Amino acid sequence: MPTVQLTTAQFKELVFDYENNSDWKYQGNLPAIIDFYADWCGPCKMVAPILEELSNEYKDQLVIYKVDTDVEQELSAVFGIQSIPTLLFIGANGEPMMQPGALPKHVFKKVIDEHLLPQQKTDDTTS
Repeated sequence: MPTVQLTTAQFKELVFDYENNSDWKYQGNLPAIIDFYADWCGPCKMVAPILEELSNEYKDQLVIYKVDTDVEQELSAVFGIQSIPTLLFIGANGEPMMQPGALPKHVFKKVIDEHLLPQQKTDDTTS
C-alpha cells in the first residue's frame, strides 16, 4: 500500500479529531507513521523513498500518511511542527510519539518493530 496524502479534514477523520476531543484518541485500526514534510525540503526528499519502501514492506500491518506542512498549515500548528521532516509514530495501542529529523531506514524499522508492532513479538514469545 503506498503512502497516503492527508488533508486536515482527512486527518481529523482517520487519525485524531482534535477539534472535538481534548484527549488523544487514535481513530485508526492499524499503527501509523505520519510524515510532516514540504516539497522544498531536502531531508524530506531523502525520507520519502524510504517511507514508500516501508509502506510496501509493512503493508496490512501499518499505514504511512504524509502531511504537506505548506498546504496543511492548521494541522502543522496544532502539532507544533517547527522543523521538517517531523514524524509522528502511532503504535498499536494508539500512543503517539513525535520525532523530528530525517531517519535512516534501519532506525524506522527498529521503531516499527519495537514500538509500533510490539504485540507480534510478545505473541510469538508467549506461544
